[in-house]
Amino acid sequence: MSTSRPDVHTTPQGAEGDVNHSPRRKDWHVRNIDSGAKELLDRDQKVFLHQSVSTPCLSVIRKAEGIWIEDNRGQRFMDFHGNNVHHIGYGHPRLKDAIKKQLDDLPFAPRRFTCDPAVELAEKLIELAPGDLGKVLFATGGSDAIEIALAYARAKTGRFKTISFWDSFHGAGFGARSIGGEEMFRSGPIGPLLPGTEHVPPFGDYRNAWDVREGSADLCANTIRYVLEKEGDIAAVIAEPTRAVPYIAPPGFWQKVRQACNDHGALLIFDEIPTGLGKTGKMFSCEHDDVVPDILVVGKSLGGGILPIAATLCRPELDIADKYAYGHYTHEKNPVTTRAALTTLQIIEDEGLVENAATVGHYAFERLQEMMTRHPLIGDVRGRGCLFGAELVTDRDSRSPANDAADMVLYRALDKGLSFKTTMGNVLTFTPALVTTQAQMEQAMNIIDESLAEVEKELGYC
Repeated sequence: MSTSRPDVHTTPQGAEGDVNHSPRRKDWHVRNIDSGAKELLDRDQKVFLHQSVSTPCLSVIRKAEGIWIEDNRGQRFMDFHGNNVHHIGYGHPRLKDAIKKQLDDLPFAPRRFTCDPAVELAEKLIELAPGDLGKVLFATGGSDAIEIALAYARAKTGRFKTISFWDSFHGAGFGARSIGGEEMFRSGPIGPLLPGTEHVPPFGDYRNAWDVREGSADLCANTIRYVLEKEGDIAAVIAEPTRAVPYIAPPGFWQKVRQACNDHGALLIFDEIPTGLGKTGKMFSCEHDDVVPDILVVGKSLGGGILPIAATLCRPELDIADKYAYGHYTHEKNPVTTRAALTTLQIIEDEGLVENAATVGHYAFERLQEMMTRHPLIGDVRGRGCLFGAELVTDRDSRSPANDAADMVLYRALDKGLSFKTTMGNVLTFTPALVTTQAQMEQAMNIIDESLAEVEKELGYC
């Protein structure tokens, strides 16, 4: 008897990253993949389950250093993607030294024991966090940290329902994909997701569910309050304070959401896995809006681009489940991963990387705005710090997404040595390392400028 299920879904549209089934990907392979790389890629495809944004892979990586990745042929790419893990650059010497020393000093701590680096990391995160987020649990990845946040929201409120945004991404765990809003991660033949995970359309004046060109944030905030009132038993609202597409909430939006949560007994959870630790030009993205959540989740870059670790930070009044174990992970207080995270935070502070992200990000933002005056493909430019993007459209009046053009620009830029990703099909999204210099940012923006010009010429825009 067959165990397969018929695929009743069409191919997901609009994802948090560029998909690997683009016809242009095949053309790029012909030009860039030699026999050595092809052999490893074939072996990779044979042993890994295929996924739309990973296997089959783009290429083979042999080296990662600073903002650079290098393939098997020695071709170097500035990595303006990096899965948001490389805030301090790949292979930071100080981080590698700290990890090596910790391996010699203490390589592991069973869960019933504590150790210096775990406690020091918790204390450092509490020191850096906004407001009174004074309790911490560690996990091995952002998805797991989100699961912890959901568990504590339920425990605190006695409720199980949540409100989150369509088009959001919160991880690949079952709870995380349930509150997430991307078709690629929550649809298809996997069956029912968690009950009670309500979704609302996200803010974003350039493109939104209400088809308005201003005021989408007010509509979004009003919708959240409306659902809170109608449901009456929502445990938490969970969201990225800066949407990674990217979209920036206008002033006052998060204050309205915070007040709505307070009014209806719901917690506010901020997912800062991609946007925290300096990415947007402040240590945490929510500091731009002066709003403190009840729970804040960080990950990705916390391990310095070498080791996986994430953290869930909570207000002290959520410390209510001491008879249970909602963050019961084998590597909860691993001395090596916590040393890596502590050293990463120290590097970010000592090297002024939050400030650098604000400075070089502002330069890139201005460059893209200037390009918009010359490139009709660019319909909108938005972002903050080292999270910014340009939305490509076929026509600025209709704002019709230029998905094919975005795909063309992506592979033109790869040919020139710049790696980034497209989001939602038509947004060129850049998340460079916080160590990126002004000169490197200028080089990257020059590549985008050239690639746009070439694609516009090919498509007959000029």
